[in-house]
Amino acid sequence: MANIAAKRIKREFKEVMNSEEVAGGYIKLALVNDSWTELQGTIVGPPDTPYEGGTFQLEIKVPETYPFNPPKIRFVTKIWHPNVSSVTGAICLDILKDQWAAALTLRTVLLSIQALLSAAEAGDPQDAVVAKQYRESQQLFLLTARHWTNVYAGGPSAIWEFDQKVQRLLDMGIDEHEARVALSHYDWELERATEQLFS
Repeated sequence: MANIAAKRIKREFKEVMNSEEVAGGYIKLALVNDSWTELQGTIVGPPDTPYEGGTFQLEIKVPETYPFNPPKIRFVTKIWHPNVSSVTGAICLDILKDQWAAALTLRTVLLSIQALLSAAEAGDPQDAVVAKQYRESQQLFLLTARHWTNVYAGGPSAIWEFDQKVQRLLDMGIDEHEARVALSHYDWELERATEQLFS
Protein backbone atom coordinates (compact mmCIF):
# COMPACT_ATOMS: atom_id res chain seq x y z
CA MET A 1 0.00 0.00 0.00
CA ALA A 2 1.21 3.48 -0.83
CA ASN A 3 3.05 5.03 2.08
CA ILE A 4 0.94 8.21 2.19
CA ALA A 5 -2.24 6.20 2.54
CA ALA A 6 -0.87 3.90 5.25
CA LYS A 7 0.48 6.84 7.29
CA ARG A 8 -2.74 8.76 6.96
CA ILE A 9 -4.92 5.81 7.98
CA LYS A 10 -2.77 5.07 11.05
CA ARG A 11 -3.19 8.69 12.10
CA GLU A 12 -6.95 8.64 11.47
CA PHE A 13 -7.33 5.31 13.25
CA LYS A 14 -5.77 6.91 16.33
CA GLU A 15 -8.07 9.94 15.93
CA VAL A 16 -11.13 7.66 15.96
CA MET A 17 -9.83 5.65 18.93
CA ASN A 18 -9.34 8.82 20.97
CA SER A 19 -12.63 10.43 19.92
CA GLU A 20 -15.52 11.15 22.25
CA GLU A 21 -17.76 9.14 19.89
CA VAL A 22 -15.76 5.98 20.61
CA ALA A 23 -15.75 6.80 24.31
CA GLY A 24 -19.53 7.16 24.15
CA GLY A 25 -19.85 3.90 22.19
CA TYR A 26 -21.36 5.59 19.09
CA ILE A 27 -18.75 4.55 16.54
CA LYS A 28 -15.93 2.00 16.43
CA LEU A 29 -13.16 1.12 14.03
CA ALA A 30 -11.17 -2.12 13.88
CA LEU A 31 -8.52 -3.58 11.59
CA VAL A 32 -9.38 -6.68 9.59
CA ASN A 33 -6.44 -9.14 9.32
CA ASP A 34 -4.01 -6.50 10.65
CA SER A 35 -4.33 -4.69 7.34
CA TRP A 36 -4.56 -0.91 7.06
CA THR A 37 -6.53 -1.26 3.80
CA GLU A 38 -9.39 -3.27 5.27
CA LEU A 39 -11.23 -1.96 8.28
CA GLN A 40 -14.46 -2.72 10.03
CA GLY A 41 -16.55 0.21 11.16
CA THR A 42 -19.40 0.06 13.66
CA ILE A 43 -22.06 2.69 14.19
CA VAL A 44 -25.03 2.65 16.52
CA GLY A 45 -28.45 3.73 15.31
CA PRO A 46 -29.15 7.35 16.28
CA PRO A 47 -31.82 8.12 18.91
CA ASP A 48 -35.35 8.97 17.72
CA THR A 49 -34.90 6.96 14.52
CA PRO A 50 -36.15 3.46 13.67
CA TYR A 51 -32.48 2.39 13.89
CA GLU A 52 -32.17 3.37 17.56
CA GLY A 53 -30.69 0.60 19.68
CA GLY A 54 -29.23 -1.21 16.66
CA THR A 55 -25.54 -1.83 16.03
CA PHE A 56 -24.51 -1.73 12.37
CA GLN A 57 -21.28 -3.17 10.94
CA LEU A 58 -19.62 -1.53 7.95
CA GLU A 59 -16.99 -2.91 5.61
CA ILE A 60 -14.37 -0.29 4.78
CA LYS A 61 -11.87 -0.82 1.96
CA VAL A 62 -9.25 1.88 1.63
CA PRO A 63 -7.69 2.42 -1.83
CA GLU A 64 -3.95 2.97 -2.30
CA THR A 65 -4.83 6.44 -3.62
CA TYR A 66 -6.35 7.45 -0.26
CA PRO A 67 -6.88 10.26 0.85
CA PHE A 68 -7.26 11.53 -2.71
CA ASN A 69 -9.99 8.98 -3.38
CA PRO A 70 -12.74 7.94 -0.98
CA PRO A 71 -12.81 4.65 0.89
CA LYS A 72 -15.30 2.06 -0.38
CA ILE A 73 -17.83 1.49 2.38
CA ARG A 74 -20.90 -0.71 2.57
CA PHE A 75 -23.24 -1.94 5.28
CA VAL A 76 -22.57 -5.56 6.26
CA THR A 77 -25.55 -5.47 8.65
CA LYS A 78 -28.80 -5.56 6.66
CA ILE A 79 -30.74 -2.32 6.92
CA TRP A 80 -33.99 -0.86 5.51
CA HIS A 81 -33.07 2.66 4.39
CA PRO A 82 -33.67 4.60 1.15
CA ASN A 83 -29.97 5.42 0.70
CA VAL A 84 -28.64 1.91 1.38
CA SER A 85 -29.19 -1.12 -0.84
CA SER A 86 -31.24 -3.69 1.08
CA VAL A 87 -29.46 -6.32 -1.05
CA THR A 88 -25.77 -5.33 -1.21
CA GLY A 89 -25.42 -2.74 1.57
CA ALA A 90 -24.08 -0.17 -0.94
CA ILE A 91 -24.44 3.39 0.37
CA CYS A 92 -25.55 6.42 -1.65
CA LEU A 93 -23.77 9.32 0.02
CA ASP A 94 -22.21 12.22 -1.90
CA ILE A 95 -18.99 12.32 0.16
CA LEU A 96 -18.32 8.69 -0.78
CA LYS A 97 -18.55 9.67 -4.45
CA ASP A 98 -18.16 13.03 -6.21
CA GLN A 99 -18.15 15.21 -3.07
CA TRP A 100 -15.15 13.46 -1.51
CA ALA A 101 -12.38 15.78 -0.29
CA ALA A 102 -8.94 14.77 0.94
CA ALA A 103 -9.61 16.72 4.15
CA LEU A 104 -12.33 14.22 5.15
CA THR A 105 -11.37 11.48 7.57
CA LEU A 106 -12.66 8.04 8.52
CA ARG A 107 -14.18 9.60 11.63
CA THR A 108 -16.13 12.21 9.64
CA VAL A 109 -17.24 9.52 7.18
CA LEU A 110 -18.56 7.25 9.96
CA LEU A 111 -20.38 10.20 11.54
CA SER A 112 -21.83 11.20 8.13
CA ILE A 113 -23.15 7.67 7.58
CA GLN A 114 -24.64 7.76 11.07
CA ALA A 115 -26.24 11.15 10.28
CA LEU A 116 -27.70 9.67 7.07
CA LEU A 117 -29.67 7.27 9.28
CA SER A 118 -31.32 10.31 10.90
CA ALA A 119 -32.00 12.16 7.66
CA ALA A 120 -32.66 9.99 4.62
CA GLU A 121 -32.34 11.54 1.16
CA ALA A 122 -35.32 9.91 -0.57
CA GLY A 123 -34.79 12.10 -3.64
CA ASP A 124 -31.46 10.38 -4.35
CA PRO A 125 -32.13 6.78 -3.34
CA GLN A 126 -29.88 3.73 -3.49
CA ASP A 127 -32.88 1.43 -3.04
CA ALA A 128 -35.93 2.52 -5.08
CA VAL A 129 -38.36 0.16 -3.30
CA VAL A 130 -37.43 1.47 0.14
CA ALA A 131 -37.52 5.07 -1.08
CA LYS A 132 -41.03 4.57 -2.54
CA GLN A 133 -42.26 3.20 0.79
CA TYR A 134 -40.51 6.05 2.62
CA ARG A 135 -42.29 8.66 0.45
CA GLU A 136 -45.71 7.02 0.18
CA SER A 137 -46.21 5.28 3.52
CA GLN A 138 -44.02 6.85 6.20
CA GLN A 139 -45.60 4.86 9.06
CA LEU A 140 -45.08 1.53 7.30
CA PHE A 141 -41.50 2.53 6.43
CA LEU A 142 -40.75 3.30 10.10
CA LEU A 143 -42.17 -0.05 11.24
CA THR A 144 -40.28 -1.97 8.54
CA ALA A 145 -37.00 -0.18 9.35
CA ARG A 146 -37.54 -0.88 13.07
CA HIS A 147 -38.27 -4.54 12.31
CA TRP A 148 -35.05 -4.92 10.26
CA THR A 149 -33.11 -3.16 13.04
CA ASN A 150 -34.52 -5.61 15.57
CA VAL A 151 -33.78 -8.69 13.49
CA TYR A 152 -30.38 -7.81 11.96
CA ALA A 153 -28.86 -5.18 14.25
CA GLY A 154 -30.03 -6.34 17.68
CA GLY A 155 -32.49 -3.45 18.06
CA PRO A 156 -34.96 -3.48 20.96
CA SER A 157 -38.35 -3.37 19.19
CA ALA A 158 -39.77 -6.64 17.92
CA ILE A 159 -42.87 -6.18 15.77
CA TRP A 160 -45.03 -9.15 16.55
CA GLU A 161 -47.34 -8.83 13.52
CA PHE A 162 -44.36 -8.78 11.11
CA ASP A 163 -42.70 -11.71 12.88
CA GLN A 164 -45.92 -13.71 12.49
CA LYS A 165 -46.05 -13.04 8.73
CA VAL A 166 -42.40 -14.03 8.29
CA GLN A 167 -43.18 -17.22 10.25
CA ARG A 168 -46.11 -18.01 7.94
CA LEU A 169 -43.75 -17.93 4.95
CA LEU A 170 -41.12 -19.94 6.82
CA ASP A 171 -43.80 -22.59 7.37
CA MET A 172 -44.21 -22.69 3.57
CA GLY A 173 -40.49 -23.47 3.21
CA ILE A 174 -39.30 -19.98 2.26
CA ASP A 175 -35.88 -18.81 3.46
CA GLU A 176 -36.25 -16.34 6.37
CA HIS A 177 -34.42 -13.42 4.77
CA GLU A 178 -36.18 -13.95 1.41
CA ALA A 179 -39.52 -13.99 3.23
CA ARG A 180 -38.70 -10.72 5.03
CA VAL A 181 -37.54 -9.02 1.82
CA ALA A 182 -40.69 -10.05 -0.08
CA LEU A 183 -42.96 -8.89 2.73
CA SER A 184 -41.07 -5.60 3.09
CA HIS A 185 -41.27 -5.01 -0.68
CA TYR A 186 -45.01 -5.66 -0.76
CA ASP A 187 -45.88 -3.53 2.28
CA TRP A 188 -46.37 -6.60 4.48
CA GLU A 189 -49.28 -7.89 2.40
CA LEU A 190 -48.92 -11.63 2.86
CA GLU A 191 -50.87 -12.59 -0.27
CA ARG A 192 -48.87 -10.37 -2.63
CA ALA A 193 -45.55 -11.45 -1.08
CA THR A 194 -46.54 -15.13 -1.34
CA GLU A 195 -47.57 -14.69 -4.98
CA GLN A 196 -44.27 -13.06 -5.81
CA LEU A 197 -42.26 -15.78 -4.04
CA PHE A 198 -44.08 -18.61 -5.76
CA SER A 199 -44.43 -17.04 -9.23
